[in-house]
Amino acid sequence: MGVLRIGHASLRVMDIAAAVKHYEEVLGLKTVMKDSAGNVYLKCWDEWDKYSIILTPSDRAGLNHVAYKVEKDEDLEALQARIEAWGIKTTLLPEGTLPSTGRMLQFNLPSGHEMRLYAMKEYVGTDVGTVNPDPWPDGVRGAGAHWLDHLLLMCEMNPEAGINTVQDNTRFMKECLDFFLTEQVLVGPQGDMQAATWMARTSTPHDIAFVGGPVSGLHHIAFFLDSWHDVLKSADVMAKKKVKIDVAPTRHGITRGETIYFFDPSGNRNETFAGLGYLAQPDRPVTTWSEDKMGR
Repeated sequence: MGVLRIGHASLRVMDIAAAVKHYEEVLGLKTVMKDSAGNVYLKCWDEWDKYSIILTPSDRAGLNHVAYKVEKDEDLEALQARIEAWGIKTTLLPEGTLPSTGRMLQFNLPSGHEMRLYAMKEYVGTDVGTVNPDPWPDGVRGAGAHWLDHLLLMCEMNPEAGINTVQDNTRFMKECLDFFLTEQVLVGPQGDMQAATWMARTSTPHDIAFVGGPVSGLHHIAFFLDSWHDVLKSADVMAKKKVKIDVAPTRHGITRGETIYFFDPSGNRNETFAGLGYLAQPDRPVTTWSEDKMGR
């Protein structure tokens, strides 16, 4: 029983046509369907489920919800009981609430972010198949992102008021969903206050991360690339497409990943991310950064 991996992210965008063009031409996703409400569903070429990104027309940018895939449908009831015993209200949404997707367990993290868990989504296969596959498909566009890799969520943190939803989220993810901590930033007079955490269920350094801020929201969604060379190529794509870049190509100290931060047309921050940095394992020692060194 438990979470397997990230499944999809649902984003609000203010110009659906511009957003679709960005995710197709800059990141290399492809549109797989549109629904009657105007939502657009996209996937990366190396993903096998039907979609990993939902773009929703709105008057503001941001995250609607993030969803993670669990092993079996019956896990949803077991996880529902565990989450509600922890003190968080849940709703079991019926199959078909989202297209091509089974039942979903819906709830809010302590930070207020909506999360969903599901076991079934229509399998469509990767663009290279599973029998004698090529290393990449013909016609890859833009950065050629392999898959949606992770999210970093901004979480309300106000130590003077006794609020630290980074810490609350971290404890919830560990105790209810069996995520484990890989890295953290500790701050405060005693150096023991979690201001940011990176957590995993797989072998990547983070399947989700949390960072403190004045209000809760989305910091970024990240798409995986093969290598530093591909990160540099994605920078060239962004220059050609006149994309607003937030952080130019560099290496993180945290996670050791190679990265670019940039924005979609609505202002949702994206990341192209390469280099696993290390294999995350539940018994791996937690990497800790102090406030004065986290910039490395």
